Amino acid sequence: MDVPELVKTLPEGPGVYLMKDAEGQVIYVGKGASLKKRVSSYFFRGQHSPKQKIMIGKICNIDWVTTVSEAEALIIEAGLIKEYKPRYNVAIKDDTAYPLLKLTLFERFPRLLVVRRKKCDGSAYFGPYTCAKLLRQALIFLRGVFPLRLCKHMPAGACLYYALKKCKAPCAGKIQEKEYAEIVRNLHLFLEGRKEELIRRLSRKMDRAAEKQDYEQAAKWRDQIVGLGLICQKGWATKPKTALEELKSFLRLKRQPRLIEGYDVSNIQGKNAVGAMVRFRYGHKDRSAYRRFKIRTVEGVDDYAMINEIVKRRFTGSLENQLENPDLILIDGGRGHLRHIIRQLRRIKENIPVVSIAKRFEHIFVWWQKDPVAFSKNSAALRLLLQVRDEAHRFALTYHRILRKHALSSGVRRTNKCRV
Repeated sequence: MDVPELVKTLPEGPGVYLMKDAEGQVIYVGKGASLKKRVSSYFFRGQHSPKQKIMIGKICNIDWVTTVSEAEALIIEAGLIKEYKPRYNVAIKDDTAYPLLKLTLFERFPRLLVVRRKKCDGSAYFGPYTCAKLLRQALIFLRGVFPLRLCKHMPAGACLYYALKKCKAPCAGKIQEKEYAEIVRNLHLFLEGRKEELIRRLSRKMDRAAEKQDYEQAAKWRDQIVGLGLICQKGWATKPKTALEELKSFLRLKRQPRLIEGYDVSNIQGKNAVGAMVRFRYGHKDRSAYRRFKIRTVEGVDDYAMINEIVKRRFTGSLENQLENPDLILIDGGRGHLRHIIRQLRRIKENIPVVSIAKRFEHIFVWWQKDPVAFSKNSAALRLLLQVRDEAHRFALTYHRILRKHALSSGVRRTNKCRV
């Protein structure tokens, strides 16, 4: 694998990078305000220490995680270093010189603090972190996703932080102790670097709440999932040409799929149902061709019908003339979703190859056989398909959240008018 060439495909924004050797082992984890510039410095600048030269010679692949800011990258970096214990990451021996995050588990309603020293007081400590300024910026973000109390001493009633939605006001009984403890557990998982496990856990809770028709609680879990999803998005340095050639071969296509469209839907028990379409051109995001849809014809929970509506509007409405047809369509779902979208395409007389990805095991279902196509985990083609799937999911989820927020705001305004 030509690693210097792969480095050129890295994104410009902030994030964390994981360097791997020939055996796939993570040998170094780092962060940067610009992933592309930071990682490029290893390969396109001459001055390196002997240890760095040895490490660079062993790099065979690079994974990365993009973040919203460098401050958030600091948190992700520390969690990944703790998880993988890379050989070439220098251990910080003098912990007192660097800040730590402290979760005060000995308190009935724990707080999250920045400290310099550990104490044997029953708290959980995370770090050390190499930049105090970035850590304090990250703390603001963490408190937004995990709203623990901020006051050193519990006040008699809800304070300004509750009004600003930065605290759940356990002091005023606005949150039950059990629910608060759940937030603490989730934060603990995140700071340990177990983000994927946390998202799976939150997804199960959201599904159970929706089944019980507790839509308000389901929406809270969904908001936290969205917040965590915005923290970091995983990516891989993969040559698009390699991925497209593999897709042509594995999926039995007549030519490389230079245009790939991904579709997904998002709703909670049919409420505020939306659809999204993303497009990749030559393996790269083509954001100018992204489209979102407010579901109009489907009542209740029916993912098949929602996907059918998106496909019909994409290929029979104004979009038909605005955008050229894709070479491949990707949907999030199993064999049932695949059958429905193929039937819909036939009804509107479109003959476009379609594949689907089943969420649990990342199985790729195709139109010509019952069993899923077997891709290796390191396949460039599989990575590109997952990137398209994840981007469609993110785009749909973001739009759903916007509509639900507007719906809640409208409900509050109507309630206030009635009170007047």
